[in-house]
Amino acid sequence: MKLKAVLTIVALFIFFGLAGNIFGDGVLIVDPPHPVPEAPAKQPLTVKYHRVSIDIRDQVAVTVIDQVFKNNFDTDLEGDYIFPLPENAAITDFSLWVDGKRTTGEILDKDTAREIYERIVREMRDPGLFEYIGRNMFRARVYPIPGHGESRIELKYTQTLPYDGALIQYSYPLDTERFSPLPIEEVTISAKLQSSIPIKTVYSPSHDVDIRTEKHSAEVGYEANNVKPDNDFLLYYTVSEEDVGLNLLTFRDNDDPGYFLLLLSPGKIETKPLKKDILFVFDTSGSMRGAPLEQAKDALHYCLNGLNEEDRFNVVSFATFVDPFSERLVLANKKNIDEAIEFVGHLRARGGTNIHDALMTALSMFKDTAASRPQMIVFLTDGEPTVGETDSKNIILKLRDMNNMNVRMFVFGVGNDVNTHLLDRISIEHRGVSEYVTPGENIELKVSSFYTKISEPVLSNPHLDFGKIRTLEVYPAVLPDLFKGTQLVLLGRYSGHGTSLVTLRGDIDKSNKHFVYEGKFSEKNLENDFIPRIWATRKIGYLMNEIRLNGEKKELVEEIVLLSKEYGIMTPYTSFLVLENEKEYQRYGIRDDEALLLKDDGERYKRAMKSEVGEEAVASAKDIDSLKSALTRPSPLAETVKHIGSKTFYLKGNQWIDSDYRDGMRVIDIKYLSKKYMDILARNPKLGKYFALGKNLMVVVGNRCYRVKE
Repeated sequence: MKLKAVLTIVALFIFFGLAGNIFGDGVLIVDPPHPVPEAPAKQPLTVKYHRVSIDIRDQVAVTVIDQVFKNNFDTDLEGDYIFPLPENAAITDFSLWVDGKRTTGEILDKDTAREIYERIVREMRDPGLFEYIGRNMFRARVYPIPGHGESRIELKYTQTLPYDGALIQYSYPLDTERFSPLPIEEVTISAKLQSSIPIKTVYSPSHDVDIRTEKHSAEVGYEANNVKPDNDFLLYYTVSEEDVGLNLLTFRDNDDPGYFLLLLSPGKIETKPLKKDILFVFDTSGSMRGAPLEQAKDALHYCLNGLNEEDRFNVVSFATFVDPFSERLVLANKKNIDEAIEFVGHLRARGGTNIHDALMTALSMFKDTAASRPQMIVFLTDGEPTVGETDSKNIILKLRDMNNMNVRMFVFGVGNDVNTHLLDRISIEHRGVSEYVTPGENIELKVSSFYTKISEPVLSNPHLDFGKIRTLEVYPAVLPDLFKGTQLVLLGRYSGHGTSLVTLRGDIDKSNKHFVYEGKFSEKNLENDFIPRIWATRKIGYLMNEIRLNGEKKELVEEIVLLSKEYGIMTPYTSFLVLENEKEYQRYGIRDDEALLLKDDGERYKRAMKSEVGEEAVASAKDIDSLKSALTRPSPLAETVKHIGSKTFYLKGNQWIDSDYRDGMRVIDIKYLSKKYMDILARNPKLGKYFALGKNLMVVVGNRCYRVKE
């Protein structure tokens, strides 16, 4: 294992491996002009850019691919462009432009594709190509590809997307991590969705995408630079005429509890937004002086102007003393909003930080208000409590006693001098969220973006009943309130199987409402193999947060270690504590000097976990929150870990070993590229994605273990 990879692991606690993997594209394979002895007879060309545009209208998807390949050799080349088509896809256009000339391509059936690929694999000696076996192929002969020039290929295909219980899935192939010799300079994907039935949820478990949703349309965007693709792009969207859309995905491959992912998205239940009571509690202590104060004022202007006429509000500024705009909540009419904006404009930064009195004053204003309304506090501070009650435990206890109205508290910590333990406890105990604005980030953008999400409550105090299905280890453990334009992704495990009624209950205005759906919990389903790793990521996040706020306990650390090993998710505990002895380090390809580095840095990050204030504390809080709210499967940052489907492989020496392997399993030995190897792939093409990992590996399928040897 390279030292660079080790340093990447050491940095895991800062970045926590949440960046999404990148998807793949077609591959252009050429005969190099001057083959080197012992080198492959064929090799792929480098991809300069790869752009994908997707247009989906009522389940019919049109995909347009535009990619440019670079010939880094001195002479002209010719080669094969091959693209693995999705099932039931039809090519509608193909353009290959070389010096203004256009050529055509051909569709290969599976048998022909397999024959060509077996030949190419033997010549290239690259197992990665076996991932394509079992798919339909499009092939084009490309000539000439000018020396030190480029070839541009455009491909267009149409397909009908599967529809299952109002859930529609789109997948763009393929994994090309092993093929492009150099990183791709630009990878972009844009999707436009149109539906005659209202769109409820748009979700990608594979990539961190930007999403904009309207009633009957949506747009999705993704972009990355200088990357090596290694993951298919997956997109799910749901449609429903219901006020609240609910859709269920499951994964189950054995008798253990299955995994589920539930997508919950509210429509416009009421003709008008629910009336709400909201208080903005705003830190004006001396440390807010300058840009932070001005940005916070602009954010408050945005929030105040976004209030609805029947809302009630107030602004409470605080430093050494508490200074409210009004003694009570006031209606959000134009007069009151204008006066509140003028009040905010005159605020100046001076004095200490009296967090206790500010929050107690705010809570007291809800005493005489209607409990049927959603009630919220948006709290912004940039420091620790320095005036009045300064003991964090006492502040937490007093807030707990005072807040018998179940007011939600949404917390913003500005800078690195905030007490992250205090702020996180406030938000967790009062069913809100905490966000941190680090130095250099724009407070106005962060607060206004957040307020847009919570400005229109739809359903408060939501609760789910899964009927005859028993659910366990569900994250988030407590459902947050639902707001217009937002969506909730719930992950958990389940026992039992079959169709069950799923009931959503919650409060709308003054009455309790319920919505009933039909959910199918599979006895066996291997399609959604991304679910277990996202579930495990969230569980690790909750366990890490428990340790950070309440101290390290042996059973929590052991659970994190077990989850990390099983699902291949790196954490400070697995990076530094799981390797009990030198043999364990060697097992994962880590040298002794690298192991020492990991151990030393492990202690540093353990100390950071205990920090309440400072840059490391804020980074820790943000990273753990990212784990708790993970929407995409994490990428392995170590060169010794690979994720393929629901499986995790670890590198031992030059052999990749399935984490499901156990001593005593029946092992079937296969020589790489032998007739037996090819026959097994022909009988079970799904093994191709595992065999693509390398020439030396062990993979467990059912109760068998296949051992491939070069």
